[in-house]
Amino acid sequence: MSHEIAAEMVANVLTLVAEQGAVLEAGDTILILESMKMEIPVLTETKGTLVDLRVSVGDVVQEGDVLAVVS
Repeated sequence: MSHEIAAEMVANVLTLVAEQGAVLEAGDTILILESMKMEIPVLTETKGTLVDLRVSVGDVVQEGDVLAVVS
């Protein structure tokens, strides 16, 4: 089963912490967003493998955009 991780706000992708193919535990940071000079870590809620990372550093994401998929 796959779990999509979506942006909760409009933000810039500041840092990619995990790489595609990484094995993750629930609560691991996948990437860090920046909005209004605040850094917002994006965490996975499920254990699994990062099968699809859909953003790059510098991308601007909108609320609801899928950032990553964990399977």
